Amino acid sequence: MSKILIVDDDVEYRENLKEILDTAGYSNDTAPSAKQAMEKLEAQHFDVILLDFMMPGIDGINAIGELKRISPNSKIIMITAFASIENAVKAIKKGASEYISKPFKIEALLLMIKQVIEELRFEGDIKKLKLEGTLSSLSNSIRREIIRLFQTNEKIRLMETARKLDIEDHTKLIFHLKTLKEAQIIRQDKKRSYLLTKEGEKVLECLSILDNYLSGK
Repeated sequence: MSKILIVDDDVEYRENLKEILDTAGYSNDTAPSAKQAMEKLEAQHFDVILLDFMMPGIDGINAIGELKRISPNSKIIMITAFASIENAVKAIKKGASEYISKPFKIEALLLMIKQVIEELRFEGDIKKLKLEGTLSSLSNSIRREIIRLFQTNEKIRLMETARKLDIEDHTKLIFHLKTLKEAQIIRQDKKRSYLLTKEGEKVLECLSILDNYLSGK
């Protein structure tokens, strides 16, 4: 279950957010200041930090760097009542993943949280692969389309792949298949059909997460 830390000096607002996240099924905790948020991060990991912009002591903008130092993988969503392009750009440059201004709709916040969690999961799965070659192999759109064929097919064959992707140049397709094999994303069985490896299954999952993220689902 994803864990969320709410950082806001307004007690009522903090508790309201906690109730919203409880209802949405998220494990969460609260902190009334950036300093206490840092202490909580030292003790446990939070996937998402909802960080208020204006707080006494260390404000949200100046807290981002230290929060990311303590927990570099946490995603920070900056929340502010003082919306401006300048503040948004400053927050993103400091390391925030998203920015939302008060008043906001609950649905909008929950969607944003869902999106950054999907982004976090995607990044985590990519890191688990530990293959620079894997990342470079995904940079080509044809290779991504080949991998996506496995969403509905356990195995694929050369001619079938060429037909489904409308690729007339079989030499080009063979090159892309060979690249995916070298990256240990696909393999061939005795009948020369292509199958996903265990690492390939992770790549397919990552692509699915990314596709859903980009489409706003």
